[in-house]
Amino acid sequence: MAEVGPGTPDSRGAARYLWWLVRSQPWRSARGALYGSVWMVSTMLPPYLSSRAIDSGLRTGDFAELAGWTGAVLAAALFNALLGMLRHRTMTFVRVDSALRTVRVVVRHVTRLGATLPRRVSAGEVAHIGAADITTISECLTLVGPGVGAVFAFAAVTLLLLDVSVLLALVVLLGVPVLAVAIAPLLNRLQRQESGYRERQGELTSQIGDIVGGLRVLRGIGGSEQFSRRFHNSSRLLREDGYRVGAVTSWVKALTTGMPVVFLAVITWLTARMTAAGEITIGEMVAVYGYVAALVIPMFFLIQGADQLARGLVAARRVTTLLRIEPEQSGGDRPGPDGPANLADPESGLVVPPGVLLAVVSAAPAESAELLDRLARYTDSAATWDEVPLTDIRLDEVRSRILLARNEEHLFAGPVREAVATRPEHTDTAITAAVRAAAAEDVIAGLPDGLDAMLEARGANLSGGQRQRLRLARALLADPEVLLLVEPASAVDAPTEALIAARLREFRAGRTTVVATTSPLQAGQADVVAFLAGGRVVATGTHAGLLETEPRYRALVYRGAEEEVAR
Repeated sequence: MAEVGPGTPDSRGAARYLWWLVRSQPWRSARGALYGSVWMVSTMLPPYLSSRAIDSGLRTGDFAELAGWTGAVLAAALFNALLGMLRHRTMTFVRVDSALRTVRVVVRHVTRLGATLPRRVSAGEVAHIGAADITTISECLTLVGPGVGAVFAFAAVTLLLLDVSVLLALVVLLGVPVLAVAIAPLLNRLQRQESGYRERQGELTSQIGDIVGGLRVLRGIGGSEQFSRRFHNSSRLLREDGYRVGAVTSWVKALTTGMPVVFLAVITWLTARMTAAGEITIGEMVAVYGYVAALVIPMFFLIQGADQLARGLVAARRVTTLLRIEPEQSGGDRPGPDGPANLADPESGLVVPPGVLLAVVSAAPAESAELLDRLARYTDSAATWDEVPLTDIRLDEVRSRILLARNEEHLFAGPVREAVATRPEHTDTAITAAVRAAAAEDVIAGLPDGLDAMLEARGANLSGGQRQRLRLARALLADPEVLLLVEPASAVDAPTEALIAARLREFRAGRTTVVATTSPLQAGQADVVAFLAGGRVVATGTHAGLLETEPRYRALVYRGAEEEVAR
């Protein structure tokens, strides 16, 4: 059976998104509202039945009547327990469905954004959506069940009190809107404070990731103390925001607890005065007390639901902001070349002939990386493929035929086999061949279960050089028509790098491969070397030829050779 997708979310606003989550599971939401409403209304049955037992049985001395009404109270209690279980079970499904649906929508959109995502949204923001916002959104949907039920419960109490006293019914009918008006400004303020706190929290989470990711570099250049101070200041500001949120939350919690008690105390006082004056019977007094006690439940759910809704709107706003981001590149509708063809970048003057191993060497590695970004169309540019602008070619075809592999790419948690294989049809023989080409046999051999060994998220249980070689093996196994590699052996020692360079040439023979590097070991294996200066190709030729004719290239390569020896 085909898997049903999460649907198309309404990302026009936070409230619309929450309503979409409700509409996406209509029958379940309807059942939750029905169970919640019947459950809350039925909590009024025991007080009513108790009043009848007192007036019709206890006061008159009719023990048969008393036994009958007492049995009805017991039956009502059992009925309420059953409804409570059904309500809780149904609302759990509603919350889980909304959380899972949001996860799938966000993951699908993040996948669609691709390279656009890190340019528009910080890693900390995305991480916080997954860690906190999705849970907050699901919890606010409690309003669908008990929230709706609370409204019906108030209506039921009002009708029941009309039969006892019009004054008491009016107090309940008017008291609830007064409570809502009193707490609404605080909820609005809480929503504003939550938004600011949430934004700063995402920024700090992103900063933590940056610091941890570059900790070794920071220590090497003596910048760890400076970044520590910056993080300390950011943490202090976040803490102050947290205090402000906590202050508003404390008032909300205090009013949530105190106002219903004051409201119910007023009703109790009025009921006692009316009983003493003989305006209502003792049984009716007991019933009113029971109604008042039962009102605590719907009042709690209404006020708590309003608080959860305020938080849910903040969280949903973050999700919809992410969902409204569109990929920066818009795909054309032209097909790619029928076979191998020249790949050209007019901005730098580089032309990549088909079927060659070409090294791009630059004293500024960022220039080489940007050049490969343009050739892979991760940045819109004037780059062409067989003289057709890449921007005019269908994006899915560009992605399937041109692969850009960088060192920032992640290794996902799971078996090594699944982390390296890009398609289900990849056999162990093909995986082993790619692993060998990446000189990663020792990595696999050193793991307890070989290809079946489990990797932690981002390959945290491997060294930097081991992760880099597995990433290279994954790129080689994909076997694209054009493979673009950014510094594929920067984290390994010189003998291993020389082995990778030789095996890469052998493995990719006859297919187009471009390597951005400053290593003479990599450049020495290339068919053609393109030397960049100031972002432009200033010389092309073989590695040996450029050493003889280009002084700047020779100086760069000799410096690289010294670094290789030192490493």
